[in-house]
Amino acid sequence: MSALQTAKTFVLEATNLSKDALHIYVGLAAMLLVVIAFRKPVSDWRPLAAAGLAAVAGELWDLFDTFMHGGAPRWSGNWKDVWNTMFWPTILFGLARFTRVLKR
Repeated sequence: MSALQTAKTFVLEATNLSKDALHIYVGLAAMLLVVIAFRKPVSDWRPLAAAGLAAVAGELWDLFDTFMHGGAPRWSGNWKDVWNTMFWPTILFGLARFTRVLKR
């Protein structure tokens, strides 16, 4: 098991979260980290891109682990993970960018 898989297992056991919930939190955390650390508005493309990079990096690592252990990729599962990671950051970006809901 790779370091990422070990870390994910530890977090899942420590928090009693499902894997899907963990993806949601990772996407939101990546987005909010860029918003806070770089003082970018949620309507800026960079916080959304950070969530996207986290989603893609996590899935690429999962695919790498799958291939290293002789498994076959589960493309539908990988797509679902990207979807779960990006859903709320995309909603927040859209609300901030195209409505007055998240405007200052």
